[in-house]
Amino acid sequence: MRVSRSVAYGLLAVGYVAQNKDEGLTLSNAIAEKYDIPLEYLLKIMQQMVRGQILRSKRGPRGGFNLARPVNKITMLDVIEAVDGPMIISLGLEEYTKKDKFATKATQAYDKVVAQARSAFKKIKLTDLI
Repeated sequence: MRVSRSVAYGLLAVGYVAQNKDEGLTLSNAIAEKYDIPLEYLLKIMQQMVRGQILRSKRGPRGGFNLARPVNKITMLDVIEAVDGPMIISLGLEEYTKKDKFATKATQAYDKVVAQARSAFKKIKLTDLI
């Protein structure tokens, strides 16, 4: 399983915001500078997390980002799916093979592993990481 660069940057950004939550709103350029992330790319990722209700944004000269929920209510799965979309649970090989035994078993094995990964990521709270 490979995590996209966008998810990696998203996790870094959320972690930074969480670690600095007591200081008020976090500026995106501070995160971009700290982790050497292109600012426009980071802003796009952070807006995805705003839509995913992980972050809140405030525009203007005193604007920035903060957490939309408490740190113990945000999971790694939340961040992954806000940035990359839902983790696919079905391989769907049967669609191409008309119920071939191998394809069915391979799909079942894949589905099981993805379900376990989703479950594991859902158990990891932001509070566990900061």
